[in-house]
Amino acid sequence: MKKDLLKLLDLSRADITEILDMADKLKAEQKAGVHHDFPHGKTLAMIFAKSSTRTRVSFETGIFQLGGQGIFLSNADSQLGRGEPIQDTARVLSRYCDCIMIRTFAQKEVEDLAKFASVPVINALTDFAHPCQVLADLQTIREHKGRLAGLKIAYIGDGNNMANSIIAGGLICGMDVSAACPDGYHPDREVLDFAATVTDAKFELTSDPKVAAKGADVIFTDVWASMGQEAEAEKRKIAFRGYCVDDVIMSLTNDKCMVQHCLPAHRGEEITEKVFEAHADEIFDEAENRLHAQKAVMYLLMKQNAK
Repeated sequence: MKKDLLKLLDLSRADITEILDMADKLKAEQKAGVHHDFPHGKTLAMIFAKSSTRTRVSFETGIFQLGGQGIFLSNADSQLGRGEPIQDTARVLSRYCDCIMIRTFAQKEVEDLAKFASVPVINALTDFAHPCQVLADLQTIREHKGRLAGLKIAYIGDGNNMANSIIAGGLICGMDVSAACPDGYHPDREVLDFAATVTDAKFELTSDPKVAAKGADVIFTDVWASMGQEAEAEKRKIAFRGYCVDDVIMSLTNDKCMVQHCLPAHRGEEITEKVFEAHADEIFDEAENRLHAQKAVMYLLMKQNAK
C-alpha cells in the first residue's frame, strides 16, 4: 500500500485484497476475544468538518480496540476552523499523532493534508470519495457471496462520492458495475475515464434503474440529497423520481441479490421500507464492517509507517 488512503483509485486489486484479508482477520480476532498484535499507545487524530455517527464511533472504537486512542477534532475544536492552513495542521499533528483521519468536503483538502503530513492520512469521506465505506461494502459482499470478481453491482441514485467509490472499487476487484443516474447527476469524470480503461470487468452508465438492476448480484443506493445539499432536497426529489429500490427493481436482479446502503436511509425515497427491512441483516453487517475495515486500514498504514 501507499502511505495514505485517499481514494480507491489509488489502490490495486492486491492492495484491496490485503485490506480485506486483514479486516477479516481482525474481525475474527475481535469476535473471539483475541488480543490484536499491534503496538499499543498509538494515537489517531480525527478531523471532522462533517459530522457523523458511524464514522466517529467506528474509528474511535477501532483505534481503542487496537490499543490506541482517538482524538476528536471538530472545526470548533481546532485551529482549522479559525483559518489555520491545512499544511500547518498536517505538520503539527504529524509530530503528535501516528495517523490522521479526516472527514470533510473537498478532496483537495485531504490530498493537501497528506502532502504535508509525515504520518498516514485516511480519507473518511469527501464530496469526491468514500473509500472506507466501500472497503466495508466489499468486505460484506465477500462474506456473503464468497468472492468479488465476476459479480455484478448495480448502483441506483446520485452519482456522488459513494457512486465514485463503488465504481472504482468494484471495477478494480473485477466486478461488473452498472450505474443508473439521472442526467445532470452522473459520477465524476475522473471515475468515468478510469472505468473506460478497465478491460477485465464491464462498466455501464444508464439513466434507467431497471437496465442497471438486470442480473445484479448486489444493489447499492444512497440518499438523494447528501450532507451539504439540503437546499437542493426538493429539486432532487423531482430529479430522482423512479430511482427508488423497490420490489420491481429487485425482481430484475439475480437470485439472492444483496442490498447495501451506507446509511442513514430515507425509507420511501431511495429505498422502500419493505426492501430495506428484507435486507436489513446485510445492511447492518455492512455498517458493522466499517469498524473492521477501518481497523485494517489503520493497522496496515501504521505498521508500514513504523518501519
